[in-house]
Amino acid sequence: MSENPSEKAPDAAKKAPEPSGVDLARVALRAAKEQARARGDAAQQKKQARRGGLRSGARADGRDPLALGAAINRLITERGWEAPAAVGGVMGRWPQIVGEDVAKHCVPEKYDEDERVLVVRCDSTAWATNLRLLAPTLVARLNEDLGHGAVRQIKVQGPGGPARRYGPLRAPGSTGPGDTYG
Repeated sequence: MSENPSEKAPDAAKKAPEPSGVDLARVALRAAKEQARARGDAAQQKKQARRGGLRSGARADGRDPLALGAAINRLITERGWEAPAAVGGVMGRWPQIVGEDVAKHCVPEKYDEDERVLVVRCDSTAWATNLRLLAPTLVARLNEDLGHGAVRQIKVQGPGGPARRYGPLRAPGSTGPGDTYG
């Protein structure tokens, strides 16, 4: 019986040689390296997230990138802007603090950090009088919200007209009524 070479070829093509011991070790080593690299990348990302992101060098320093909120908080702390920033937040929430009716007629204008005075302008003298009566209660409410002593006083201003630098009683170059020429 003679064997036909064309009959053997299809059987050989169907069966790929099984990996031997060395080849199996190489495949297992490659798979282990890929898994370790994936675990290492994930661990590195977790570590960077805990540290606050990327770093500029071997140790953390002031040049490292920060999240926007962290950078703003750091700037506020470094510059000593805690109280003005807190009062600015109060100015943004003014209607919730004083009520919608009062907020329609009285608007906070500025905060003097040194004197701890909040200046509020009202659109009528009646509302200015009303707010002056409410001022002690508002100071207590603001200090409860901001921390004790952040606002010492509320200075209420009525409606203001344009500033008059020169009037009918003042001539250019004079110091005002009662000026005597000698």
